[in-house]
Amino acid sequence: MSQAVVLTIAGSDSGAGAGIQADLKTFAALGVYGVSVITAITAQNTVGVRAVQEIDPEVIAAQLDAVADDFAIAALKTGMLSSAAIIQTVVAGLRRHALRPLVVDPVMIAKSGDRLLREDAIETLRRALLPLARVVTPNIPEAEVLTGLTIRNHGDRETAGRAIMELGAQAVVIKGGHSEEDPIVDLLVDRDGVREFRAPRIVTTNTHGTGCTFSSAIAAGLGRGEDLASAVGEARAYVSSALAQAPGLGHGHGPLNHFPVRQEAHAGH
Repeated sequence: MSQAVVLTIAGSDSGAGAGIQADLKTFAALGVYGVSVITAITAQNTVGVRAVQEIDPEVIAAQLDAVADDFAIAALKTGMLSSAAIIQTVVAGLRRHALRPLVVDPVMIAKSGDRLLREDAIETLRRALLPLARVVTPNIPEAEVLTGLTIRNHGDRETAGRAIMELGAQAVVIKGGHSEEDPIVDLLVDRDGVREFRAPRIVTTNTHGTGCTFSSAIAAGLGRGEDLASAVGEARAYVSSALAQAPGLGHGHGPLNHFPVRQEAHAGH
């Protein structure tokens, strides 16, 4: 039985809670084979980012060509693309190999507050990458940056989702984790309307890599042939389990448990 291959194009996190490392763990947990293109190396842990070394765009292009020439890529996601040159290189590679469906996680700021996307690259992200996206997965602050809107409530989120679709994306999931609400509500906005995905708020500091994990889980679902709503729903449930069973490592925002024990198996009737 052949296994779906899913690609992550993102930065490396030496603490392994986010970025490429989180993506590959998520892919493994959800039954797809992960391949990767590394865009940057970060020296970071649960407390903060100490250094960032961007990978030369030519090497990024070579990584992308290497995996796309050899594997039938069923779906892919992008994470940290820190500069306009890197975004343009990735976009050219996606077009060259006709890679889709694409999940765009518009990574801008690390959990520690460190900037991971240059200010001058935001317009390139909007103009060049978003039109290729099957779905974009911003949190509320990222959605505000992408649209220039202030988001205070669900109506604002719907408006922001439609504004991001006007940039060319087919669908948008605006995540609810940065709101105060309980349960958390993630909103999927697409041409079919608006759907809500609810989950109890888990009060924890072990939130490093939640965005990377969520977008990777969606990509894994799409890679297995699921429709978008099903992939989003499964990703929401997976992240909730990974948060609830976080191992409590490190001295800052700790990592998730990417291999949680599935609760459904123990549910009684």
